[in-house]
Amino acid sequence: MATIIAGGFDVVTDADGAIERLRQAGVLEDDLCTFRVNPAGEHHELPAGGDRDESPGAKGAGKGAGKGAVIGGVAGAAAGAAASPVLGPIGIAAGAAAGAYAGSLVGAMGGGVSQEPQPGHETARPAEMLVAVNVDSGNPSAEDVARIFEECNARQVERTEGRWENGEWADFDPISPPQLIGGRDAREAQRRSPPPR
Repeated sequence: MATIIAGGFDVVTDADGAIERLRQAGVLEDDLCTFRVNPAGEHHELPAGGDRDESPGAKGAGKGAGKGAVIGGVAGAAAGAAASPVLGPIGIAAGAAAGAYAGSLVGAMGGGVSQEPQPGHETARPAEMLVAVNVDSGNPSAEDVARIFEECNARQVERTEGRWENGEWADFDPISPPQLIGGRDAREAQRRSPPPR
């Protein structure tokens, strides 16, 4: 296993600046790789693959949509029946269809989707340009690499143990939470956490 320090950047020019500084500091091409981390739900497009099929907060949305469609359809049909002297039989069908559609939307949002932040949302890996360095050679040190990422405005700086093969982080997992050691996100989380007692 290799020790890997990685910096996540939301601005490509910051990532490019970090790469240039890492090369100047002595990082070899075989110990440096970059790739784009796709937004949640699109990780299957990465070579490493893997992603969640749905958001944990969406459990039950289908049931809510079904109930809402039935209730909305009945209410819409009743409204259409009331309008049938003017619109004729088509009013009943149109009312039922409109009610079912509106009811399914309301049912999915109101009854099936959790409005609360899901556990782990604060540790989810954001969409970003990731620059990873295998620091096992010791030149530059892991601390120096992390400092360069910080100075180049990394959103996240992480340290992990992983498999490094052919100049790439071979076992990168886009849905695993990063083990943050720095960056803007880590500073923000530290700022929000209550002081120790």
